[in-house]
Amino acid sequence: MIGATLAWTAAATLAAVTVTFGIALARRRYDTIDTFWGLGFAVVAIVAFGLSEGDFALRLTVTALTVVWGVRLSAHLHLRNRGLPEDPRYARMAEHAGPGRIFVRVYLLQAVVLWFVSLPVQFAQYGHGFTVTAWLGVAVWLIGFAFEAVGDEQLRRFKADPANRGEVLDTGLWRYTRHPNYFGDACLWWGLYLLACTWWPGAATILSPVVMTYTLARGTGKPLLEKGMRERRPAYASYVERTSGFFPLPPR
Repeated sequence: MIGATLAWTAAATLAAVTVTFGIALARRRYDTIDTFWGLGFAVVAIVAFGLSEGDFALRLTVTALTVVWGVRLSAHLHLRNRGLPEDPRYARMAEHAGPGRIFVRVYLLQAVVLWFVSLPVQFAQYGHGFTVTAWLGVAVWLIGFAFEAVGDEQLRRFKADPANRGEVLDTGLWRYTRHPNYFGDACLWWGLYLLACTWWPGAATILSPVVMTYTLARGTGKPLLEKGMRERRPAYASYVERTSGFFPLPPR
């Protein structure tokens, strides 16, 4: 039943995060948790799929969508960070805190958030089949995946061109929102939530996409990133004035 699935996914999440922390210690890079983030959701989805007993097509769909998103995100972050110095946030933390404290404050906290945000994926595994809401969820997920994947690729190409050093990307999807990847990520989770809404306990997991959206738009996502951008790139201020901060809108 769902209670046993939730317990096993919590245990799997804790185990995976602990292994990731061990890898981080061996690499001497605490930002390894960023690469693990997407894979962690894939682990939860696969474990829940193996334990659940809902409609097979729905289970397979929600698991596949979660794994595709998680693997792509982790691969993207790994390739982006490869060969670069450690994220300054983690480097500063390592100067003032020991490994045990970092495990609790960063890795264990990430495990709790990951498990909570993934509740729609877990509850969807016990859903009653493809309803109109489920199909709508797939459509919203596809929109979100396109925004995140295309936005990431546009930014990668922009950064790879030496002529763009110190400049601000304001073309493509970045013309309509300052964070197409974050907007896409939020859409993905609202899509997965809709897939969970084929039965009422799944609909009750609405706080999970709310937490993810808040984190991206108001928490540790957009605000921290934009603070650094304003400090490093003078042109970013004018970009902020004419471009939507989250939802895609025509430029002002």
